[in-house]
Formats: sequence, C-alpha cells, structure tokens
Amino acid sequence: MTSPTPDALLGPADVRELAAALGVRPTKQRGQNFVIDANTVRRIVRTAEVRPDDVVVEVGPGLGSLTLALLEAADRVTAVEIDDVLAAALPATVAVRVPQRADRFALVHCDAMRVTELPGPAPTALVANLPYNVAVPVLLHMLETFPSIERTLVMVQAEVADRLAAPPGSKVYGVPSVKANWYAEVKRSGAIGRSVFWPAPNVDSGLVSLVRRDEPPRTTATRREVFAVVDAAFAQRRKTLRAALAGWAGSAAAAETVLVAAGVSPQARGESLTVEEFARIAEHKQSKEPEPSKEPVA
Repeated sequence: MTSPTPDALLGPADVRELAAALGVRPTKQRGQNFVIDANTVRRIVRTAEVRPDDVVVEVGPGLGSLTLALLEAADRVTAVEIDDVLAAALPATVAVRVPQRADRFALVHCDAMRVTELPGPAPTALVANLPYNVAVPVLLHMLETFPSIERTLVMVQAEVADRLAAPPGSKVYGVPSVKANWYAEVKRSGAIGRSVFWPAPNVDSGLVSLVRRDEPPRTTATRREVFAVVDAAFAQRRKTLRAALAGWAGSAAAAETVLVAAGVSPQARGESLTVEEFARIAEHKQSKEPEPSKEPVA
C-alpha cells in the first residue's frame, strides 16, 4: 500500500478553505461539526484498530477529514453522505489528496437511515463522527442492516457515549445501552475536546467502541419483540416493571405474570436488567398470550 503524502489530511486552514469554496456553512439541523485536527482523526483510526484488509463504512464524512485518514489504513472506504454539496465535492477531495487511493473510495449519496445496501465488498468496520441529533438511530440502523460489520468506533456527544456504554444499574443506563448491547460489547474508548471541531460545539464528545457479538442473545423472541419490551420499560423508568409494562402486557397483573415466569422481580426497574433478561421477558409474553375470550351465545 502506498502511503499518502504527509499533507494529505485536512488541517484547520484546509477545512475552512474547502468550506468557503463550496459555500458551506455547518448547520445545526444536520449536526455538522467538522473535525479540523489531523492528529484527532489519526487517533480515531488508531483506536478503531482499522486493518489493511478492512472495508470501512463511514457515515457523515462531511468535508473528508476522517475519510482521508481511513483511506490511509483500510483496504476500502465507503462514505454515506446526505448533504448534496458535500456529497458532490468529496470524490474530488479524495482524488486530489490521495490520488493513489481514489479507486478504493466509494460514495453513497443518501440518508444513512435509508441505506439498505452498499457498493463493493460487505463492510467489516464502521467508523464515523456521527451527527449528534441522529447518532443512536443511525448507529442501530447500520448494525441491524449490515451484520458483516464486526467492529465499530463512533464519535458522539459525550452524554450519548456514556449512555451507549452504561452497564445495568447505572443512572444513565437506558434504551440506547440495551439496544446497542443486543448487537455488541460496548465500551467508552476516550474523550474528544471541543477545540478540534469547526464550529466548536457547546458539548464534549466521546469515542464508543462496539465489537459485535458472535450472535444476539439466545431467545425465541424476535429483535422487534425484545426492543418493544425495552421501549416500554424505559418509557416510565421510575416505575416498577409491573407498572411500566402494564400497557405492553395488557394489564399490571398480566405484566407480573410474565415477569415472574421470566424470573424477573415485578418490583425491579428497567435500569437494573440486562439485555438477556429483557429477551426472557419478551419470550415469556409469547407463551402467556391470553386465550381469546369466548362470549356467551345469546
């Protein structure tokens, strides 16, 4: 593999110059904060443990800061970009900055939440600076849609990073924590300061590493059924599961019956349960579906 030239990556002046040439102003609507520090993107690639044989998918490449660093390390990079102007400009940036790697780059101009297939070989890794406002749904969609993704490293708002990596019993353990853990082992992998972005956000950022499980938790319930329990449990997180799952189960008494059958205390709260326990609850609701009521014949 030929190494890019030392100035291949984008610095602060490069980012601003590119943005000015394109008439781009970062928008809050799309959560755009462009990374302007080459050392930071190299650190992200290093933390992601990108290998020479990896096929990496990147969501929200923006002006290409992280894209160029990924092309240094991976076999191929496919970038998914929703913004019309940014999507049109990125291939040219790659061609100018790393011409020897341009044939290893592909662009998908699309909303990441609508992506169902990618060109070329199946992706083995996801590395992205995710827009703060859609980070969790995009991450979960990509993990569900592309089971070939073995390793993921995302940069997200620090608060979101904490939630994704939180263990059961933590105050910030919730829906993102459980759903991410359905797919992968999740951990915090570092913090990112505000000064490496343009414009500088008013929140700190964090890196989250996800290594895909060999298989999801063993259960006869579907992922959708398990996630429905998770959503219900945390919609009223201060309530006991007996109360919080009443609507989901049909009544508080029905919820208690399912919980006891699943080996979970009806007085417990969602924040104390593992993803495996949520799966057991979903599984036992299947076997506890009530018989259709028989109305007396008039």
